[in-house]
Amino acid sequence: MKFKMRNKQHMSLSVDDGRAVALEKLIEKEIPSEKSSVPQHTRPMPRIYFIGVDVGTTSARAALVTSQGEVINQHSEKITIWNPEKDHYEQSSDNIWNSICECVRTVTADVPKDEIVAISFDATCSLVVLGEYGQPLSVSTTSSPDQNVILWMDHRASEETDKINSTKHEILRCVGGQVSLEMQMPKLLWLKNHMYITTWSKIWRTFDLPDFLTWRATGFASRSLCSVVCKWNFDAERNQWCSDFLEQIGLDDLCDNNFEIIGREILKPGDPVGRGLSERAANELSLNKGIFVGASLIDAHAGALGMFGCKTGVYDLDAMEGKLALICGTSTCHMSLTKSPCWAEGVWGPYKNAILPNYYLNEAGQSAAGVLLDHVVMTHPRFKDVCTLLDENEHIYSYLNKVLHQMAVDKNLEDVCLLTKDIHMWPDFHGNRSPLSDPGLRGMICGLQLKSDEEELAILYLATMQALAYGTKHIIETLMEKQRPKYHSLLFCGGLAKNDLYVQTHADVCELPAVVPYEQEMVLVGAAILGACASKVYPSLECASQAMGGKGKILYPEGCTIDFHRKKYRVFLNMLSDQRKYCDIMNS
Repeated sequence: MKFKMRNKQHMSLSVDDGRAVALEKLIEKEIPSEKSSVPQHTRPMPRIYFIGVDVGTTSARAALVTSQGEVINQHSEKITIWNPEKDHYEQSSDNIWNSICECVRTVTADVPKDEIVAISFDATCSLVVLGEYGQPLSVSTTSSPDQNVILWMDHRASEETDKINSTKHEILRCVGGQVSLEMQMPKLLWLKNHMYITTWSKIWRTFDLPDFLTWRATGFASRSLCSVVCKWNFDAERNQWCSDFLEQIGLDDLCDNNFEIIGREILKPGDPVGRGLSERAANELSLNKGIFVGASLIDAHAGALGMFGCKTGVYDLDAMEGKLALICGTSTCHMSLTKSPCWAEGVWGPYKNAILPNYYLNEAGQSAAGVLLDHVVMTHPRFKDVCTLLDENEHIYSYLNKVLHQMAVDKNLEDVCLLTKDIHMWPDFHGNRSPLSDPGLRGMICGLQLKSDEEELAILYLATMQALAYGTKHIIETLMEKQRPKYHSLLFCGGLAKNDLYVQTHADVCELPAVVPYEQEMVLVGAAILGACASKVYPSLECASQAMGGKGKILYPEGCTIDFHRKKYRVFLNMLSDQRKYCDIMNS
């Protein structure tokens, strides 16, 4: 059945049965036409909902989201990780899907199913391997069929990564000059080299985890451009797989049958997938069959999509090309868009259309951010003692922030940042992702004293936050050296975005206003935006992002800190050259 849905312009879409008319009526209530004479304050409450699903490293989450980007309800479920040997991290696609189903059923329990228009997914860039009839196929040295997902953080494929990078193929230019251990081609090559008979020869399909979820929801084996261009070395400029690259790295068998194992049909994020939710998935999720499913995004990219639409009311800060989105979790991803490609060694991209159509994405990141702060704090001798002093539901970071502010007052300092004058850190305890792309770098701390009290813990914590901010500044400067348009603002989401001192430190160090959306669950909102685009409730992905991105508060740089941070940044860069000198000495 064909019908017209009106949202400032007419579009023709196909929807199952009589729900087309019902959906059109919902949209008329939710987003009245420009000619509507009904005052805004008397219009009906929103009755169009989207489900955003986010699969992180340790849990799956689902949220019920309105067409204004408000998260009404959310629920999370833990997912299992296996670590059978050093550098091997594995998961189960069945376990992940079952966790998603529980989350979705929970958040939609009290909502009429006819008001749910779409469901869409984001996830970590983990590798899912399926055998005949779509059954899980083991990627584990244990041979367990449940363990059919190689987690993004798995580092087993170091030799394969080196082999791929030694080709210096032109396509590697799009990943800063070399693939990462965390990308998919090294992992696939490892499976071929180490599990040829038991796994490689039996593969039916391989998916990035976000694409597995859309396949599992629809039965349609498409791939999202976001996944394949960012993690699978797909050529977005030519819109094709690179056969000669696959041949050079020893994966020419992936070219067979028009690349059916790795994906024949590539969709842009937010494109509708297949015929919508399959009957099987609808029963498992307790949703209506046929609701829209939008082509997926990688989890950090979904957060960026949500934040790119966030408004401040300040024109310069809302310009798309001037935004740098930081998605802060275990690691931190730095995302920014340009109209023209910006090539920077050590920074992934430019990826054409990877998030929004007609924009190029540059993706940088810090391999350890939230986990680094946790490590520094939790391994300190005073950590357990401090935990006993916390109020109910108080986070240790909030407590340490108060300690730092009191220390600054006691020392009559103009700003908290000045407490770290004599202590400096290089934060790459887990290697450098950007802009150096050097997994061999290690962390350094200069200025330690023979002290282990609460104040020393607080100062180490502050020095770590500053080091992460200097790492962000290093990324910005690298891109600016390549004539990237000037940045006007930083945007933050994720766990660390709830820490005002972390955000303010970035604003001060980078000398840019920092914007924190009022709706903090922007990864879930980003996933929901994909469904809003797929269902044409909004006419484009960019329109959906702007309509659902909400508003945010602004933290401006403190002028009194500029000279201090510029000096500390010089020390920061010197620590890099010093570490390399030490390596040269020891290797001579």
